[in-house]
Amino acid sequence: MINVEVVFALPTSATSLQVTVPVGSTAEEAVIKSGILEKCPQIDASKLTLGVWNRTCKLTQVLEQGDRVEIYRPLIADPKDARRKRAEKAKDEGRANKITGGRALDKAK
Repeated sequence: MINVEVVFALPTSATSLQVTVPVGSTAEEAVIKSGILEKCPQIDASKLTLGVWNRTCKLTQVLEQGDRVEIYRPLIADPKDARRKRAEKAKDEGRANKITGGRALDKAK
């Protein structure tokens, strides 16, 4: 038997449960055995995205003693689109060069 931790975090709180599973257990088996799916109803069990120590993994990832299985929430925005919008806003406000996208030179000096 090995001990692992199963974690799910929201913006305002986090749930962390210790669970003992047989050697050779997968990340998905640890999540199910931990009971976190019942404790946190906002987790969609049909669309689990898991990671072990901040690295995404498959549900079939075999766990080792002391692993931390993390349940990831879906992204609310595409990171590339968000970055593109921030860059456009900076250009419109004059904080970025309209051609290169780099920082705009302060002409008041």
